[in-house]
Amino acid sequence: KSALGENPKRVYGEQKKTPSTRLGVALVLRTAFEAARSYRARRDASDGKPVDTDLVSEILVKVLDREIPWRQHCHRADDIATAVRLADEFGYELVLDHGTEAYLLADVLAERQVPVLYGPLIVSRSKVEVRDRSLAAPGILDRAGVPVSIITDHPVVPIEYLITQVALAVREGMDRDAALRSVTLNPATVLGVDDRVGSIEEGKDADVVLWSGDPLDLQSRVLRTWVDGTEVWTWDAGAGAGRV
Repeated sequence: KSALGENPKRVYGEQKKTPSTRLGVALVLRTAFEAARSYRARRDASDGKPVDTDLVSEILVKVLDREIPWRQHCHRADDIATAVRLADEFGYELVLDHGTEAYLLADVLAERQVPVLYGPLIVSRSKVEVRDRSLAAPGILDRAGVPVSIITDHPVVPIEYLITQVALAVREGMDRDAALRSVTLNPATVLGVDDRVGSIEEGKDADVVLWSGDPLDLQSRVLRTWVDGTEVWTWDAGAGAGRV
């Protein structure tokens, strides 16, 4: 994972060294992937002979070979466009974390099927690059055909408020079923574990939650939870809390 935008600008700007600008951040990433390409070529041409190990390039080669995805922290549309250009140039699998202004490039992301993990949705606009965050964004992305998940960036927003964010996204136009997929099957697919979790199907892990009502009704609560087929939590109405 790497970051574009204000985070690396702030950290390295305070140290007065590259990358202290958006151009500088893109340069560092491009340089690292070019180095990984060269490393892979040397390794492949060595006929099994030892080569000087470069641990950074070792992991970036896995990204170049699409063994693992590249998780890109970004908010602004120009940073998202940079992320897409880099992915196009080096051919790796891109996943956007946060993607605040991703809805402005929904058609571009849909064409490439770039997943967006959108959020958090219910925090203050703590920095300038999140000023255009929108509760309608997950719905816009989904309708455009972008694989979208909703996240809280825990502990920025505690994970127990994830379903609250989903309800707000539905209120602002997101399809209800798509919203439920955004916190079940979609993130499981991004993580590469959708063969085990993310939906209730034969052969998958028996992880099930029973709600008192519609999960998107904020007055509903979890009544019982099963993990791998074993009940691990039950709501105790008398105690006003859950019990294991």
